[in-house]
Order: sequence, then structure tokens, then C-alpha cells
Amino acid sequence: MSAPSGNPVPSAPPSYDEAVGINMNYPHPYPVPGPGLMPDGKGMNPPPHMGQPPPANNPIAVQTVYVQQPIVFYDRPIQMCCPSCNQMIVTRLSYDSGALTWLSCGGLCLVGCVAGCCLIPFCIDALKDVDHTCPKCNTLLGSYKRL
Repeated sequence: MSAPSGNPVPSAPPSYDEAVGINMNYPHPYPVPGPGLMPDGKGMNPPPHMGQPPPANNPIAVQTVYVQQPIVFYDRPIQMCCPSCNQMIVTRLSYDSGALTWLSCGGLCLVGCVAGCCLIPFCIDALKDVDHTCPKCNTLLGSYKRL
């Protein structure tokens, strides 16, 4: 029993190089990527820093910023560093007549304390505004307004 005489039977399958290799006799359906194209053929890999100056090797300056919380002044002395003389101090208080003092005086006048009793709020420190000063350099550091 012999094989049909029309087609010869191959003796062995083709090698890997023969099966995968590019046949120069047939044109390629897609362009072969060149050195500038990506493997998928969708564009070029531009050279580094194209259209831009090369990066300079300048040292980077690092600046440390300390943020101090704002100091809130009340009607009590506080310990702080004076921004004027840079000394650790306890503030000195001074009392000035403010809006609450004058409103208290006016309220007492309306009630009927006209004979001099309406001036009592000017003698009470709890109704006055407070100024904080440095005891060493006498700089005004802040104020506390009652109203």
C-alpha cells in the first residue's frame, strides 16, 4: 500500500526558525517596527529632553518654616517670648475704659443712678479693656476688648 502519488508526504514538521522566521518572498501585512517606533508601532519614542534644555544640576535649597500659633490675650497675664526684646516674660496688665464700661455707666443712668453711682463701672477692672505690655521693653504686645 503506497501513498497517493499526487502529494508527497513531508518527512518531518518544519523547525521553529522556519515556522516563525520572516519569509522574504512575501510582503508583510504590517510595517516592521524600526528603531524609533514602539513595539506596537503606535508612535515614536522621543529622545529625552526633546525641545527642553537638559536638567541643571543645581542644589535644592531647603527652607524650614516654623509657624507660631497666634497668641490670644485675655484678662490674665500670660508667659511668652517678647517679639521686641526676645526675652521670656510675663505680661504686665493695664486697664483702660472701653465699650463695656461706658455701656454699664449708661445703663446705670437709665435705671436712675444719676447722682454719681453711674460712675462705679469706671472703678471696676472686670468691666475695662486690658492691654498687655512687656515689663522689660514696655512694648504693647496685645489687647483684650470686653466688647
